[in-house]
Amino acid sequence: MANKKANEQVNPQQNVAEAVSKTEEFLEANKKWIYGILIALLAIAAVVVLWTKFYVQPRKAEAAEQMFHAEWNFVEGNYDLALKGDDNYPGFEEIASKYGNKAGKAIWLYAGISCLQTEAYEDAVEYLKKYDSKDKIMLGRAQAAIGDAYVGLENYEEALKWFLKAAKTSDDLFSAGYLLKAGVTAEQLGDNAAALGYYKQIKDSYPQAPEARDIDKYIIRLETAE
Repeated sequence: MANKKANEQVNPQQNVAEAVSKTEEFLEANKKWIYGILIALLAIAAVVVLWTKFYVQPRKAEAAEQMFHAEWNFVEGNYDLALKGDDNYPGFEEIASKYGNKAGKAIWLYAGISCLQTEAYEDAVEYLKKYDSKDKIMLGRAQAAIGDAYVGLENYEEALKWFLKAAKTSDDLFSAGYLLKAGVTAEQLGDNAAALGYYKQIKDSYPQAPEARDIDKYIIRLETAE
């Protein structure tokens, strides 16, 4: 019986040979289909490489060159010129429309803050909501700017939401400034209890922030009014 069972056991080398044989049979039977897939993949890869080299990269370089002048005007505080451009150079508005993210993610932040500074609040919200970044400080700044725009639109509920979101995103000394804005906005909404909570959060969580130096005035004023 033992010899019979031993003879019935499958030889590992035989298994390998059978697997190789089946693979070869499959490849032979389907070689046209497989070759077609490989050729298609190579063609797609070639198109992607060519598209990136001759379209994406040149447009990025072109956008970066045009961004320089708009950024310079932004730094100089010429926000309307930075946004609209002139006869010689385009502004953020035209660059964003023409290139989008190819001009870099910062285009949305630049354009949004320029709109905010020129009191084009609805446009500011639209641009700033398109901005995204792994840099929490910059992302928090953009979110707070959205809050500022909503204040300009007198939509204080939305403004408060974005100030709190900015404070949570940054979670650093900049958060104190956003919480202060949240407190003032909450007072505008008549929610003094919430405002007092935001002011105390500044004092407790960010004592080194500049906003913490005078925060007791806000706290005492609201506690006295209760």
